[in-house]
Amino acid sequence: MSVAEPRRIVLFRHAKADWPQVTDHERPLADRGRKDAAEAGRRLVDSGIPVDLALCSTATRTRETWKLAVQEFPHRPKTVYEERIYEASPGELIAVLNETPDDVHNAVLIGHNPGVQGLADILAGAAEGDARRRMSDRGFPAAAFAVLTFSGPWKTLEPGVATLVDYWAPSD
Repeated sequence: MSVAEPRRIVLFRHAKADWPQVTDHERPLADRGRKDAAEAGRRLVDSGIPVDLALCSTATRTRETWKLAVQEFPHRPKTVYEERIYEASPGELIAVLNETPDDVHNAVLIGHNPGVQGLADILAGAAEGDARRRMSDRGFPAAAFAVLTFSGPWKTLEPGVATLVDYWAPSD
């Protein structure tokens, strides 16, 4: 792949979590979250993005979200469970994405708010259609995802270089 070809990043917030008596890191998905995670997976498949790599927080709710979403995929991409995604700021998430190998064309990052929403906001120097308005109107609820494109090597990913091309969130 030429680095001039656009790359795609899917920023995917974990689905709705439950609040049992466990640490925040160990919180599982709620029933609604399990349903929404599978629906998000179907929507990602419908988008036609062949995901090459998944970067997933080590938190229970993100791992469960990805496990349910990826079951909808025709081919399971390589998945890396990355501790640095948990409670990460947008800048820390960019640093993780900057380490992505250049043979990866399309990556999904499964993480948490406010980092995921903040990252979508700061990466998107431009937007197609009404994607920015829809994201602004809905915020970034559990199980939402944003799709961004950019050109160049992963190490050049920085604020403002991407275009927001799609946004999806589950129905209320």
